[in-house]
Amino acid sequence: MTTRYWVIGGEYEGPDFRALVPGTETMAGPFESERKARTEWTRLSCGPDRGACATIRYAIAAESLH
Repeated sequence: MTTRYWVIGGEYEGPDFRALVPGTETMAGPFESERKARTEWTRLSCGPDRGACATIRYAIAAESLH
Protein backbone atom coordinates (compact mmCIF):
# COMPACT_ATOMS: atom_id res chain seq x y z
CA MET A 1 0.00 0.00 0.00
CA THR A 2 1.25 3.48 -0.92
CA THR A 3 0.61 6.64 1.07
CA ARG A 4 0.52 10.16 -0.36
CA TYR A 5 0.50 13.28 1.78
CA TRP A 6 -1.28 16.59 1.20
CA VAL A 7 -1.05 19.94 3.00
CA ILE A 8 -4.43 21.65 3.24
CA GLY A 9 -5.71 24.82 4.88
CA GLY A 10 -5.64 28.58 4.53
CA GLU A 11 -6.72 31.70 6.40
CA TYR A 12 -9.83 31.32 8.54
CA GLU A 13 -12.46 33.95 9.30
CA GLY A 14 -11.98 33.68 13.05
CA PRO A 15 -10.16 31.89 15.83
CA ASP A 16 -12.79 29.13 15.90
CA PHE A 17 -11.39 27.84 12.55
CA ARG A 18 -14.87 27.01 11.19
CA ALA A 19 -14.81 28.81 7.83
CA LEU A 20 -12.02 29.69 5.44
CA VAL A 21 -11.73 33.19 4.00
CA PRO A 22 -12.82 32.71 0.35
CA GLY A 23 -9.86 32.62 -1.99
CA THR A 24 -7.30 31.61 0.63
CA GLU A 25 -7.88 27.86 0.36
CA THR A 26 -4.67 25.95 -0.29
CA MET A 27 -4.00 22.31 -1.17
CA ALA A 28 -0.37 21.38 -1.81
CA GLY A 29 0.84 17.98 -2.89
CA PRO A 30 0.88 15.15 -3.31
CA PHE A 31 4.11 14.42 -1.45
CA GLU A 32 5.60 10.93 -1.35
CA SER A 33 6.82 11.29 2.23
CA GLU A 34 5.54 12.84 5.42
CA ARG A 35 8.86 14.64 5.79
CA LYS A 36 8.38 16.49 2.49
CA ALA A 37 4.80 17.35 3.44
CA ARG A 38 6.00 18.67 6.82
CA THR A 39 8.55 20.88 5.05
CA GLU A 40 5.76 22.41 2.96
CA TRP A 41 3.54 22.72 6.05
CA THR A 42 6.33 24.67 7.77
CA ARG A 43 6.77 26.96 4.77
CA LEU A 44 3.04 27.69 4.57
CA SER A 45 2.47 28.03 8.31
CA CYS A 46 5.59 29.89 9.40
CA GLY A 47 6.97 31.58 6.29
CA PRO A 48 8.18 35.19 6.46
CA ASP A 49 5.22 36.37 4.39
CA ARG A 50 2.77 34.96 6.96
CA GLY A 51 3.54 37.47 9.69
CA ALA A 52 1.81 36.83 12.99
CA CYS A 53 -1.61 35.91 11.62
CA ALA A 54 -3.31 33.78 14.25
CA THR A 55 -6.06 32.62 11.90
CA ILE A 56 -3.88 30.76 9.38
CA ARG A 57 -3.93 27.01 9.83
CA TYR A 58 -2.70 24.08 7.78
CA ALA A 59 -2.88 20.34 8.35
CA ILE A 60 -1.23 17.30 6.78
CA ALA A 61 -3.64 14.72 5.39
CA ALA A 62 -2.58 11.18 4.45
CA GLU A 63 -4.17 9.31 1.56
CA SER A 64 -3.75 5.54 1.32
CA LEU A 65 -3.66 4.10 -2.18
CA HIS A 66 -4.31 0.43 -2.75
